[in-house]
Amino acid sequence: MGYGLGLDRDAGVADEAAANFIEISGFIKWFDVSKGFGFVVPDNGMPDILLHVTCLRRDGFQTAYEGARVVCEVLQRPKGLQAFRVLSMDESTAIHPAQMPAPRTHVSVTPTSGLERAVVKWFNRLRGFGFLSRGEGTPDIFVHMETLRRYGITELRPGQTVLVKFGPGPKGLMAAEVQPDGGPHGPASH
Repeated sequence: MGYGLGLDRDAGVADEAAANFIEISGFIKWFDVSKGFGFVVPDNGMPDILLHVTCLRRDGFQTAYEGARVVCEVLQRPKGLQAFRVLSMDESTAIHPAQMPAPRTHVSVTPTSGLERAVVKWFNRLRGFGFLSRGEGTPDIFVHMETLRRYGITELRPGQTVLVKFGPGPKGLMAAEVQPDGGPHGPASH
């Protein structure tokens, strides 16, 4: 098989790129298959590393769970560090969402309601919050990502129905507990 000039040139680029790889170990901060990416927090204090789903799948992994340990080869891209190859992943350290501690920055709220049905108006996982509605003319209920995590929910979709206990927060009503609608504690089962 002959090597044309094009291949030689590409091989040179690959060699040059290989020289710029850094091998880094860290843990998965979060990963969202539907968005197609997530982030790794390196152990050495460097900035977060973008982990793209194509890189993950190419190296034989279907998804990455929060808290899982990873070793990857990283490239410096114009927008920051990006994983190029996943060398290993240890899911024994992955955290089930319900086991995550509530961060100190999150305001806890005492529920003043029972479990009520509400519809997701808007939710942004990257920003870590959203709003629920109990219907026209009722005040929105603020829902924080950490509250969802405590109850094992990783994401909400607009239009989805959930069961919520809520109470007064610093800026209005806040969700204190969120459960999928139709769960064992739902009003329908009483």
